[in-house]
Formats: sequence, C-alpha cells, structure tokens
Amino acid sequence: MKPIFLNRRADEVQRGRLLHYLHGVIGSILLLAAPGPAYAQASFEETAPRRYRIEFLNKNNSSFSPDAPQEFLSEKALDRRHKQGIPVEYNDLPVTPAYIDSIRSTGAEVLTASRWFNSVTIKAPTDSILQQIASFTFVKKDFLTRNMKSRKAKTADSCRAQYFTLKQSPSYGVSEWQTAIHKGQYLHEQGFTGKGVTIAVLDAGFYHVDQLPAFTYLWDNNQILGTKDFVIAGSNVYNGHSHGMAVLSLIAGNLPGELIGTAPDADFWLLRSEDAGSEYLIEEDNWIAAAEYADSLGVDIINTSLGYSRFDDPLLDHTYADMDGNTTRISRAADIAASKGVLVVVSAGNQGAGDWHYISAPADADSVLAVGAIDANGYIANFSSRGPSSDRRIKPDVVAVGKGTWVAGFESGIRQGSGTSFAAPLIAGLAACLWQANPEASANEVLTAIRESSDRFTKPDGDYGYGIPDFNLAHVLLNQLSDGSPGDEGILAFPNPFNSELYVVFLNPVDDPVEISLTDLSGNQVFRTSFPGFAGRKYVTISNGLAGLYKGVYILKVTVAGRSSLSKLIKS
Repeated sequence: MKPIFLNRRADEVQRGRLLHYLHGVIGSILLLAAPGPAYAQASFEETAPRRYRIEFLNKNNSSFSPDAPQEFLSEKALDRRHKQGIPVEYNDLPVTPAYIDSIRSTGAEVLTASRWFNSVTIKAPTDSILQQIASFTFVKKDFLTRNMKSRKAKTADSCRAQYFTLKQSPSYGVSEWQTAIHKGQYLHEQGFTGKGVTIAVLDAGFYHVDQLPAFTYLWDNNQILGTKDFVIAGSNVYNGHSHGMAVLSLIAGNLPGELIGTAPDADFWLLRSEDAGSEYLIEEDNWIAAAEYADSLGVDIINTSLGYSRFDDPLLDHTYADMDGNTTRISRAADIAASKGVLVVVSAGNQGAGDWHYISAPADADSVLAVGAIDANGYIANFSSRGPSSDRRIKPDVVAVGKGTWVAGFESGIRQGSGTSFAAPLIAGLAACLWQANPEASANEVLTAIRESSDRFTKPDGDYGYGIPDFNLAHVLLNQLSDGSPGDEGILAFPNPFNSELYVVFLNPVDDPVEISLTDLSGNQVFRTSFPGFAGRKYVTISNGLAGLYKGVYILKVTVAGRSSLSKLIKS
C-alpha cells in the first residue's frame, strides 16, 4: 500500500527519482564509453558523497568453505548455531579476499564488507577508480534506480559505594518500575540477571562508559568484552555520542538506590555503527557490518536503538511501502541475523506524532522484536512510532517504558530521557535474563514467549502491538514451571499461594471459551470470570477481584469445552 503525500511533494519526489535514475543511466553510459575493455552496466549505489556500495556476482576463488567454519566464525558463534540447529550456509562465507584486493588496487578504500550481501562499501575519490572497478568481471552488473541517504538516530550522577549483586536484594530506586512493569524482578530474585548471555549494543557512541560510576561494575567483572567503531575505524567509542551510553545503562547500569539495569550481569560488545553527525545511507551499511561482526563473535542478543525512514533530502526517503520487512537493506540484514540464532531487539522509532507516523527500518523486519514506548502508567507515548508494517503485520511487537525513563547521567548519577531508544534496551536486558533461565530455548522461542506473554496478545493493535510483556509468565511459557503442578487436563495455576494476581496456563493450547471460578471450603463460590475463545490460547491472567478474598484454601475450577479441571490454591 503506497503512502499518501501532498500532491506537490509527491510530484517533486517522482520527478526527483526520475532525475536520479537518468543520472545513473548517463553515468553508466559514460563508463561504457570510457577507454578500455567493453563491459556491462555496473552497480554503484552512492551511500554518501564519494562512498559507494559494490556487489559481487559470486564468492569464487576463495579458500573459505562451509566445511571449515572455524576459519571465519568463532567457537561461540558455532555453538549458538549448533544449539539451535542452524547450519553454516553460503551467506556465512566471507567476501572473496581476492575481490577485495582487486578493489583496493584501484586506489579505492574499502570501508566495510558484507558476507551476507556479498558486497563492499568503498570510498572512491575519482570517477576513474569507478571505471576500473566497473571493468572487473566479478562485479555485479545492473542498475540501482535510487540514490538514497539515511536519517541519523535521534537521541532523546555520585561516587559508587556498593553494587547490586545476587547476594543482596536489589535497590532499584526510581528505576524500579522500568523492570517491575514487566515482572522482571521475579527473574532477578531467582538469580537470573543475564549472566552468561552476550549482548551487542549497536549505537552512535558510548560516551565515558569507561569512566562513569554506573558502569564500574562491568569493568570490575570483565563484562565489557570489546568495542569496534564501524564509522571511523580504530576510533575510541568512549569519546563518541552519549546515546549508546544511556542505552547501555538501561541494560547494565548498576547504581544501587538509583538505577539497576535489566541485565546487570550480562556480557557486552559495544559497536558504533551510527554517525550522529551524518545523514547518509552508509550508516545502514555500517550497521550491517556491525551485525555481521556481532554474529561472528557469537553474541546472543543485538540491541539497536537506531532507525531509518526519512532523510534530509526528501527525494531520498524510504516510503511507508518500504516498511514491509523485505525492501530496506537493513531490515533484510536484521532478519538474516535472526536466522543465525540471534535475538534482535529494535526500537520502533519516535515518529508517531509526526506526519511519517509509522515504524522505521529495521523495526519492520518480521523476525525482530520491535519495541514501542509507554509511560510509567502503561499509556502509549505520543511519539512512539505506530504500526502496522506496510504488509499489515503487527508492529511494534511489544512496548516498554520509554517516556520519562531513568538512565545514567553524563557525569554521575541519573537523569530522565524519552524515546523508543530507551524502551528497546529494557526489553533486551530482560530477554537476556529470560534466556539465562531457559538456556535450551532458541532465539525464536524466546521472542515468541515474550510476545505471547504480553497483555494484549489476544487483541493486538498498531499502537501497543501485543502489549506489555510479562517476563514471569514468559518464563513459565518457556519452561512450564510453577509452584503448583498440572491438573488432569494439563492445566496449572500459579503463583500458589496467590495474592492479587493469578495465571492459569494450558499446557495444551485451547481454542474454546474459558470459564474460571473459585470456591471456598464451605462450598461457596466467591469468584467467577470468563474469557472468550481464542485460537491457540496458552494462558489467561486474572488480575481483578482477587485481592479482597480472605486468606485460606480455595478450589479452582477451570472449564473449557465442557471439560473441567479442579485444583487447590492458597490465598496469602
């Protein structure tokens, strides 16, 4: 479905794109007319001034083979694939080194290489360099009709005395609700704080993460595994933008009494892919290179609080129609990362109140967990980008606190900020805790459990997606554990004892309406509720009407399709 533009802007966009196409045709004709051997039209997409993406036809003449994946994938990456039954494939093979050497021999600077897309991004200061590259027989020959430019990410304090550790009860301070709204504290209380899970944070820079008190715990415990800058090779990411620092603090910050991240014991790779001072499509290429690097290292989760939609030059915009999960290069790459067994968590975007309105790429990818923003009361933030995807899939997938979110300060302590950039890392960290609790689960199973645990799963929409995830419930859905035991009909209820909230889980999903009642030991029915039929229902949550019941023993009756299950519960 095509987006609707104002007529004047639409005409300008269409004329502009035609001019870009004709410019590309003329450029290819000039290359064809240049002295030297005859060759077909070459694929040069300019991703920034004098920066180009070059695609190759094949990966021939390479020493790399799927039979020896240890030469290009780490042991951890191979273990992740093995655990999830994922084979090493053709797109895992690196770009043929001889092709890269040939590109360099022309005087071009190779900035990044992509094995997934069999391409390189280069800096070529002169047209003569492009003419030489176009003559290579291994370079893909075709036209790219758009010359696109990307939008940059929008960014939305005391000496340490102690850390939150498993030996003490955490003091979340004002950040408590950011975890508690998702029942994440229950995972923490069971010792699941992300330990053993590796998260790559792809962002615009990690200002003073090597100095700020919020991250001292990470350094003391060797949880920063490494960094890499894909914008300026070799640069110090800790001198860069503060956006990534704030994002990281929501996962890993450790300032007891002020801020506790959602996965303070996870391990981290900090990867800079976004140039906060630029607006160019090359940043999507940087992101792809960083995601491939993260995959090769064996990371379990990628968090990216970046998104691409409109650009400074409207002639180069993505369109809403492009938000189908299969059009933009970065969204396709995010899905490839997911296919390698990586859980990819993405911010939905901050354009809900603007005329764009919709999610940005790569949040539209079908295999990523796109996260929108709510406030502390659970209401959608006006700026949170809306769904659905242009092919009508539910997006965002879930929501988390992204309005008035507490993050690490620039010098010490904490501050507040807003944006879906801050909602995504809250979910990424809790996903790490969930995965630690269920280490045999696949990335897709973790993602599915998070979606299915959300409070709007039976009635999703384009604002909240499937809603607010309940990670306590997601843990049960993955592991089918509770304080009680399943009844004869494969039905279990937890917690037991219960107080104000009760979950009823169906080990065999049901489609029919569900009726639930509680009876005291005198035979008096004290509570009754029902739920409409829903295909594949795995649970129901009862959160109203229980708190006022007297303490004691009750009989729970669950009726589905004329069959009933009875179990004993204790009200605390």
